[in-house]
Amino acid sequence: MGDEAAGRTMEAFFVGVDVGTGSVRAALVGATGKIAKIHAKPTRTWNTQPDFYEQSSDDIWLAVVECVKAVVEGVPPTQVRGVGFDATCSLVCLDGEGRPLTVSPTGRDAQNVILWLDHRAVKETEFINAQRHPVLNYVGGKIFPEMETPKLLWLKRHLPATWAAAAHFFDLPDFLTWRATGCESRSSCSLVCKWAYEMTVEGVEGWSPAFFEQIGLAELAAEGWRRIGAHVQPPGSAVGRGLSARAAAELGLLAGTPVGTSMIDAHAGGLGLIGCQAEGVAAAFDTRLALICGTSTCHMAVSREAVFVGGVWGPYKSAMVPGLWLNEGGQSATGKLLDHVIDTHPAAPAIRAKLPENTHMVEYLNALLQAMARGRGLASPALLTEELHVYPDFHGNRLLADPSLKGMISGLTLASDEESLALLYLATVQALAYGTRQILERLTQAGYDRLQSTLICGGLSKNPIFTGAQADVCKLPVVCPHEVESVLLGAAILGAAAAQHFDSLEAAVRAMGGGGTAVPPDPALQAYHDRKYRVFLQMHADQLLYRRLMRE
Repeated sequence: MGDEAAGRTMEAFFVGVDVGTGSVRAALVGATGKIAKIHAKPTRTWNTQPDFYEQSSDDIWLAVVECVKAVVEGVPPTQVRGVGFDATCSLVCLDGEGRPLTVSPTGRDAQNVILWLDHRAVKETEFINAQRHPVLNYVGGKIFPEMETPKLLWLKRHLPATWAAAAHFFDLPDFLTWRATGCESRSSCSLVCKWAYEMTVEGVEGWSPAFFEQIGLAELAAEGWRRIGAHVQPPGSAVGRGLSARAAAELGLLAGTPVGTSMIDAHAGGLGLIGCQAEGVAAAFDTRLALICGTSTCHMAVSREAVFVGGVWGPYKSAMVPGLWLNEGGQSATGKLLDHVIDTHPAAPAIRAKLPENTHMVEYLNALLQAMARGRGLASPALLTEELHVYPDFHGNRLLADPSLKGMISGLTLASDEESLALLYLATVQALAYGTRQILERLTQAGYDRLQSTLICGGLSKNPIFTGAQADVCKLPVVCPHEVESVLLGAAILGAAAAQHFDSLEAAVRAMGGGGTAVPPDPALQAYHDRKYRVFLQMHADQLLYRRLMRE
C-alpha cells in the first residue's frame, strides 16, 4: 500500500448529527474541521392547533439512522473515532419502557415531542415568572415559553395521565445520546440553559428543590430528579461506554465508539463558529458575538466573568466553552420570518415559475435590489427602504421577554409586483439587523466591553444582503466561515472531544474551527441605519401604546 493510500486509511473522522426544526442532518468531518459528506432527512411536525407544534422521537431517530449510515458509507468503522449530537431544545416524553408517550391533546403517543417553538405554555410561563425566584436571574429575569419548565407544568395541568405515566423527560439532545448509548446522563448545556438547573457565581450547582416546589413540580425533587436528570455532564465529555450494540448496528458503526455529551443546536453552532479565524479580526473567544442563524437566531457571547444582562439569557457557566460564562440573546423568527414574508407575497409564485434551475429566490431578489438601486442612482440597495420599515417580532421577542409582541410594517402601498416584494424582503433583513444591534447594545451596557466582531453561520451567512446589513447596522466586521455548516461542525467537535483526539474541548475548537472572510461595515451607511434604528425602537413603543389605547 502506498503512503497516500495508507494516509487515507488512517485518517480520523468524526460524525456530527444535527436535529433541527424540520430535518435531521449528519456530517462526516475530518480532524481539521473539513466536512467530507452531508446527508439530510426531513422530519414530520404536527401543528395541531395555533401555537402547538409536536414531533415524534421515533421519526427523529429513524432519520438519524438514515443520515449517519449515508455519511459513513464506504468508510471503515475504525476510522470513525467519535460521534456528537446536537438538537433543538424540544421536550421528549417517554414511559418506563422508553416508549413514546403523548404530549398532544390528540392523545397520539407518536406525538411525544413538544417542539421548541411551541408556545402552548404561555400561562404557565407567566405563573413561573410571577414567583420571581432567584434562579430566574440566570435567564435574563424571565423565563420564556420555549424553555422546558413551563412545558412540564403545562403537561401536569393539562395531560395528567401523561404526567403520571412519564418516566423520562429529555431535552432532545439528551434523548439522542440516551438512544445512542442507553445512558441517562444529561448535558449541563441543556439543563442550565432551558431547565433552570443552577450553576451560580457563588458555586452552587444542582437542581433547586425550592424553585420546583414554588412552581408546583415538587414531586420531581421527591423522586430524586430521576425523570429530568440525576447525572449531569459537561458538553463533549464521554457518555457511558459509547455506542450501544443496538445503536451501533443501526448506524453502521462499532459498539463502544465514543459519544460526546450533547449540546443545543445553537450552542453547537457557537462552538463550531467561535474558533473561526479571519485576517485582521481578533481571535479571542470573548471578543466575538456569534450569530447562529436558522429558523430562529441565537446570539452567543462568552466572558471570563459572569455578566447579568436584562432580557438576555444567562450567564450560563461552561454552557458552550469550558470555564467561560455564556450569555444568549435571540430572535424567535429569522429564517422563518424571511420565508414567511416571501412566501405570502403575491409576486412570489410568478418569480418561482421563471427562476432558472439551481437559482434561489433570495439570489433573484438580491440581484433585483442591486438593479433597483442602480436605476434610482443610489449608492447602495440599503437606501431603498427609506420609507419602508418592519418590526420583526412576528413570534414574540426574547430580549424583551415578551412572547405576545407582534410584527409591524410601515410604508405599504397598493403595489404587489416583484419590486414591492424585494423591498419588503430588504426591510425585513434590515429589521433583523436592528434586532441584533439591540442585543449588542444590551450586552455592551451590561459589561461586555471587548466585543469586536460578529460571526455568522447557517444559510444566511451566504447572503451578502444579510451579512452586509449586520455589519453596517452593528458597525462591526462580520466573519463568514468558509465552512458554513458550523452547527454540524460543532456536533463533530463534541465527538472529537469525547474520543480525546485533542487535549481538550477548547483545543478541538481551535484545531477544527477553520478560516473565514471578514465583511467590513460601510461607514457611509451608518447614519442612515442610525435613523432607521430609531424608527425600529419607536415601532416597539408604538405597539405598546396601541395596546394601552385599546384597553382604555
